[in-house]
Amino acid sequence: MKSPFLTMVQEHMYLRRYAKRTIESYLRWIAAYIRFHDMRHPSVMGNMEVELFLSHLANQQNVAQGTQSQALNALAYLYKDILSAPLSLDLNFNKSQRARKLPVVLTKEEVATLFKMCNTRHYLSCALLYGSGLRLMETMRLRVQDIDFDYHCIRIWDGKGGKNRVVTLAKELVPLLTAQIQQVQSHLMLDLKNPLFDGVWMPHRLRDKYRGQNKKLNWQYLFPSSKLSLDPETKQFRRHHVDEKQVQRAVKKAAQLAGITKAVTPHTLRHSFATHLLQSGADIRTVQAQLGHSDVRTTQIYTHVIQQGGQGVVSPMSHLSFPK
Repeated sequence: MKSPFLTMVQEHMYLRRYAKRTIESYLRWIAAYIRFHDMRHPSVMGNMEVELFLSHLANQQNVAQGTQSQALNALAYLYKDILSAPLSLDLNFNKSQRARKLPVVLTKEEVATLFKMCNTRHYLSCALLYGSGLRLMETMRLRVQDIDFDYHCIRIWDGKGGKNRVVTLAKELVPLLTAQIQQVQSHLMLDLKNPLFDGVWMPHRLRDKYRGQNKKLNWQYLFPSSKLSLDPETKQFRRHHVDEKQVQRAVKKAAQLAGITKAVTPHTLRHSFATHLLQSGADIRTVQAQLGHSDVRTTQIYTHVIQQGGQGVVSPMSHLSFPK
């Protein structure tokens, strides 16, 4: 059972309108911090204990830099917003030095084979991961109105880091998207007859600005769940989007059926999108904009994958003449 303290933190974050997954992540790190210090209450600890915990993550757990930063953000929130005792800005802990892995990328032939093996229910969501370079949760959170058929693009709102962007839409997916929206409309017509239905979830600022729009087609999730569920924040019945774990399982299963031995996840399709764009001649700034990276150095990792152009090196062995 969750402790009363963590329940209080959870409720506080709900009131501050944090995203569900941010809340879950912060609660995990706070709980891990408490366990690391033998269940001592955070209020009797401070900078020194936080430094020890973060150093432990780097030294013993060998976590990536991003993981350590996530833990720090959770504890910074805990001490600043919950305990009103902000951490020092000069914390002294061992920074994670774990090198970032090169992304797993599929060949175009492997992508085509994977899609042939993908089940019908999740084919479209998987196709958007590759066709538009979307992150998994960006795909799951798409609304009907985010698809622009006139300009063949998709609008991504509040992506990673709270950024908005516009990405390309493969014209080959237009018929499938049209059929998907018709299916969403069918779900909505049934939901509107249900007196318990309270409309789709909307962000707080939009909930206030566009009252009543949560029961309009444009705001419905593009990939709705098969049944209504209770919103943990408002305790109202809504039709949420499909659980992302279903897509994760679908991609893994399709890769197995396709005989692909690489470690394939939904993010692999995004990596493949970026790599194949560069291979086709797109400049790195264009790819950066499509992926929504703040820093072009994040995008440059894909040039190391394809090993061509200024990033490529031809082995001297390739210039040798071997006797036949």
